[in-house]
Amino acid sequence: MTDSVRLAKHLADLLNCSRKEAGQYIEGGWVRVDGQTIEEPGYRVEPQRKVELAPGARQEDVGPVTFLFHKPAGGLIDDTAESVGHLLSPDARAPDERPGSRFLKKHLVSLRMVTPLETEASGLVVFTQEYGIVRKLVDEAKHLEQEYVVEVAGELIPEGLALLKHGLSWQGKPLAPIKVSWQSETRLRFALKTPPLGLIAYMCKEVGLEVVSMKRIRIGRLPMAGLPLAQWRYRLGYERF
Repeated sequence: MTDSVRLAKHLADLLNCSRKEAGQYIEGGWVRVDGQTIEEPGYRVEPQRKVELAPGARQEDVGPVTFLFHKPAGGLIDDTAESVGHLLSPDARAPDERPGSRFLKKHLVSLRMVTPLETEASGLVVFTQEYGIVRKLVDEAKHLEQEYVVEVAGELIPEGLALLKHGLSWQGKPLAPIKVSWQSETRLRFALKTPPLGLIAYMCKEVGLEVVSMKRIRIGRLPMAGLPLAQWRYRLGYERF
């Protein structure tokens, strides 16, 4: 039986480089074994297998990333490895503006969903590995405005729109002023600082309305724009929440 070795060791010997440098090539998706891309430095290879470096290979650390995902209504999502791997698969990637950017397995490690939505809601959801994004969307959430389009049914009580803007309470405390306006005869636009789950439906019920559908279209300064349903893209370096 032929002994196998770790891919990082094999590649380091092959290229006459350090194992750290070999690991950077591997985790960067630049190494193929018998024609298949392998991203795990600990992958075991036998001497007879063909190990090669892809054209244009670079030695660089794989930095943290942030995913923007268009959640469908009715989809229950979390940040478990199984859920993330299913939602953020390469097949679900939307076209973005990062020419040459490549999907890597390491991008799915230690992802955190920092902007949950109600199961029945759709819209923009953020998964991130970046500490600065977690700080912005979680630690500073009370300062960050989000925008929703809400389709409603029912009959608005007198002065109901004014109450939605200011005058309602939540869990025994008065709500701060909120931007609310009609977008059509059945659609309301809400712009408010990171609402707790269930707040918008509660507010609508208090003024005689029932939520038919709800979509989050913006978080801070970052709109969902043309991101297709059930697809994702990387946050671009210049984009800020």
